[in-house]
Amino acid sequence: MASKQANVLSDRQALWAFILGCVAVTVGVLAHAPMFLMARAMHYRLAGMPMGMGMMAGMALIVIGVAVAGYGLLPRNVAAQRAAAARIAIAAPEDAPLGWAHWRLMIVLTVALIIDTMKPASLGFTITGMVGEYQVPKATVSLVPFVALLGTVTGSFLWGVIADIYGRKASILLSAVMFVGTSICGAMPSLAWNAGMCFMMGLAAGGMLPVTYALLAEMMPNRHRGWALVTVGGLGAVGGYFVASGTSALLQPVFGWRVLWLINLPTGLILVFLGALIPESAKFLLARGRAQEAEQVMKLFGSHAETVTRERAAVARQGYAALTGVRLIAKITALSICALAWGLINFGLLLWLPADLVSKGYSIGVSSRLLAESALIACPTVAVAALLYSRWSSKWALVTMTCVTLAGLALILRLEASGVGNPVLPVALLIVGTNGIIAILLPYAAESVPLGVRGRATGWVAACTKAGGLIAQALSISAAVPPMRTVAAAVMVPTALSIILVALFGRETRGRDLRDLE
Repeated sequence: MASKQANVLSDRQALWAFILGCVAVTVGVLAHAPMFLMARAMHYRLAGMPMGMGMMAGMALIVIGVAVAGYGLLPRNVAAQRAAAARIAIAAPEDAPLGWAHWRLMIVLTVALIIDTMKPASLGFTITGMVGEYQVPKATVSLVPFVALLGTVTGSFLWGVIADIYGRKASILLSAVMFVGTSICGAMPSLAWNAGMCFMMGLAAGGMLPVTYALLAEMMPNRHRGWALVTVGGLGAVGGYFVASGTSALLQPVFGWRVLWLINLPTGLILVFLGALIPESAKFLLARGRAQEAEQVMKLFGSHAETVTRERAAVARQGYAALTGVRLIAKITALSICALAWGLINFGLLLWLPADLVSKGYSIGVSSRLLAESALIACPTVAVAALLYSRWSSKWALVTMTCVTLAGLALILRLEASGVGNPVLPVALLIVGTNGIIAILLPYAAESVPLGVRGRATGWVAACTKAGGLIAQALSISAAVPPMRTVAAAVMVPTALSIILVALFGRETRGRDLRDLE
């Protein structure tokens, strides 16, 4: 009884610490508002303006607030709780019907991913404004999205580790608090400060996607898990780019490019409030002795708890160890190579291809239309990927989409080698294939690894998608982009290798109980 009362008291203190941290971060962001508003007569241009004591104090308050909020979110006695959790098994939701709780979770996480995706997606809409305000070459400003992408690579793996140790909900909420803090990027008077804040923004943004997939994989019934994962991830990605472009069109002409960072404040707070609708893990609650709350969660999602034998508990504890075993390592390697190839294509080849076509005599209209078609094809590709993934095969749906991508690369190579031909089919295959890969890759990764390392493994694969982009961006910044023929041939190697490795070492997850895949 005394232990239970101590847990309740500790939980209250943790809640108040989180609230206090959120308030401190919000006040710290608002301390930067006066400088932004004073620049109204100059169309909100702040380059070269000195940073006052209020702004410096606000930045300190943000750092302290994030630390206090993190203290409130992170559980105590982690080792003891994980030992207790190893003796608990949640027998559903694998066998549960799809109910309102599942739909609400899908809606909340879709909105969270839209907000998460719009942050890095806004980078492209700020480049022109930064070049004009800071009066520096475009190559110099390109370092800002490069640094932000570096932040997402770091964040994808870091937040995956946090999610495995401290829980899915805690990592999502802490990421949201950091979102709020990065709003001050819009008030930074120097390019260096902008780059630093954009790294923090990328760090926060990189963690949401893998943690979301891990949470969904654990909460959805097995017969609905596949399409739910692909649909939520796909709609979140497409919706994020749509919201970013729409926000830029509506607000940037009035408030300048900086407003695209300042809206991190309201959207980040929306994420924090949405956190109240994200359920805590029943296993986590039981391990902390909060049986009544765990019962409520399990009732909502149609699950129940059971005590496992010592032998099964030992197996469960192994899931929290390092990723070991030849087949598991081979599987992670296959997905990592596929992710790296996707990043090289999405952030490199597809962005370089229009300029390459113009240099070969194609009209600007043709090259521009290729980018427009990519957005147009994205939505139906997500639907097709979800259908294949949930109705046919999770493993072979990924292999199929990767094969489509490989065919597109081969046709690009042929087009470059011959110098004649129509680029529509090669580009269409690349767009369909890459959109299909990114819709399937992370859901499949979340389903394919043990519970104890699900967050960090999914985060690692997500980081590899951004790592491919980092390589591509580095080539662009250094003006060392090789000929398109060389790019296509080089990317074909990891793409083909990933097809072979996934076919050999991937496991079918469609309709299967995740407990059977441990």
